[in-house]
Amino acid sequence: MNRILFVCHGNICRSPMAAFVMQDLVKKAGLEADFEIASAATSTEEIGNPVYPPARRKLAEHGISCASHSARQLRKSDYAEYDLLIGMDHANIRNMNRICGGDAQDKIHLLMDYSSSIGKEVADPWYTGDFEATWQDVLAGCQGLLHALID
Repeated sequence: MNRILFVCHGNICRSPMAAFVMQDLVKKAGLEADFEIASAATSTEEIGNPVYPPARRKLAEHGISCASHSARQLRKSDYAEYDLLIGMDHANIRNMNRICGGDAQDKIHLLMDYSSSIGKEVADPWYTGDFEATWQDVLAGCQGLLHALID
């Protein structure tokens, strides 16, 4: 079982997009039984909120539903519960390490490190307004992550 938690600042744009994209890729590969995928925030600002409407529309353009989402905050216990905790930017990684008490088991990684754009951050569309660029980054990162896990 591959247990993956995607993490961003508010858990309403990037991390739920990544979780739903990864779920879609896993389903299309016929590997649903081998994965547990979720998302969380490093902040408390959006707890309980659904996916932000422009992110929801971007997912819908690709036939991906995100109706079940409710933002939640990362917990220290998530470190033990998940095999990988995947952040969208370097601030997320710092906050994930703080919340989890470090990364002794090397579980915390940047999403784009699984793509050809190693070290790149997934730009926050809350600020950029560019949900297509975020979609492209998330898709590339999730495709790379899936290949890394099944190859």
